[in-house]
Amino acid sequence: MAAGWTSSPGSGTAGWYRDFAEHELHGISPSYEAICRGVAADAQLCARLDALPPGKQQPNLLLGAVRFLGGPVSSWLEFRRFAVQRWDDVAATMLAGRTQTNEPRRCATLLPVLAALPQPLALLEVGASAGLCLYPDRYSYRYEHPRRYVGPPLAELGDGKPLLRCAVSGPAPLPERLPEVVWRAGLDLNPLDVTSEQDLRWLESLIWPEETDRFGLLHEAASVAAADPPVLIRGDLASDFAALAAEAPADATLVVFHTAVLAYVDEPGRAAFADTVDRLAAQRPTVWLANEAPGVVAGTENLPRSRSRFVLTRDRLPLAMTGGHGQSLDWLG
Repeated sequence: MAAGWTSSPGSGTAGWYRDFAEHELHGISPSYEAICRGVAADAQLCARLDALPPGKQQPNLLLGAVRFLGGPVSSWLEFRRFAVQRWDDVAATMLAGRTQTNEPRRCATLLPVLAALPQPLALLEVGASAGLCLYPDRYSYRYEHPRRYVGPPLAELGDGKPLLRCAVSGPAPLPERLPEVVWRAGLDLNPLDVTSEQDLRWLESLIWPEETDRFGLLHEAASVAAADPPVLIRGDLASDFAALAAEAPADATLVVFHTAVLAYVDEPGRAAFADTVDRLAAQRPTVWLANEAPGVVAGTENLPRSRSRFVLTRDRLPLAMTGGHGQSLDWLG
């Protein structure tokens, strides 16, 4: 998921797609930028999107649905022709799907915290999608200077695939070991199974066309998950989180974490989730890691907002700004 623009910013569907093109896609995905600008100027497509529930009008959902159906994304005119002619199928795919980008590289931004916690760990991811971020102990990592080719890597560890590269700035506590994970589970409204061809193809469809390196990372991480499937529970963070957390072994540090999830939850839902985590932390050793857009977690409202940037917090304390797909870690203070 992108760091922002998860719901209409108030200027209607046309403004939403125009803003998404300017603030999220520009300089990263020229093909999608052209398509979203085309949608913004197309009254017919905007009207059809307006007929969908508000949470199903998202640019990433439309783009992913057309790709999932085999539609063209290299040309706005061809994209429009396909979307109009196959609108019933496109709309049905958007209604059935969710923007469940499951980027394993985000583990690189979590690892410095995970490695420093009292071991072993029990990992519980909220909004887990296919659970690919539940394997930080199985991947390998290379932490690099922001200018990738300046000097040797800052740190390297692990020998598994995929190799996750992350550019680091600031006084980040670079990890010296991989965490010891004894339990891993995820909660999602629509958990995905990487052994399912359809589910894996949906994850592929959510990757922007120009970000070709992410396809390889996805498939390598999917192989890890397929070999040792995590516990993935269909449920809602408001009503089902506490029951799943109760299954974590008592002798492990419980780490509750999520990335680009609470942006899709209303304010009362966020407050209720935070209260549940606080109650859990009063009962057992618990760490809450959030990787969300500034302002989503209480205490991050004054941090700078920029394209595809999250803020990593531990128990509401801001630690670092991170790249939306885990490609960078800028430690604060």
